Amino acid sequence: MISKWKLPILLFIILAYLQYAFWFGKNNIFDYQQNRKTVAVMQVENAKLKLRNEQMFAEISDLYEGSDAIEERARSHLGMIKPDEHFYRIVTDSSSD
Repeated sequence: MISKWKLPILLFIILAYLQYAFWFGKNNIFDYQQNRKTVAVMQVENAKLKLRNEQMFAEISDLYEGSDAIEERARSHLGMIKPDEHFYRIVTDSSSD
């Protein structure tokens, strides 16, 4: 009669151990959920960085391939003008209210 109870008790002990490991052991369910949240945040950040990289590569490609992008940068960032071109600067008087 004692041997009849050994298998169910052994199975119950194994089940209890597995449940403990699942809920409270190393790499438990709570760690798993936290890691999933972290991965989701990182995926969003990676998507933003990937978009930024694509924009930078497109800009680099424009600079290599055509002079229009170079000219636009020279005009906007460096204030350069072409020969025989006139540049007008409009200054507003900010002291008169």
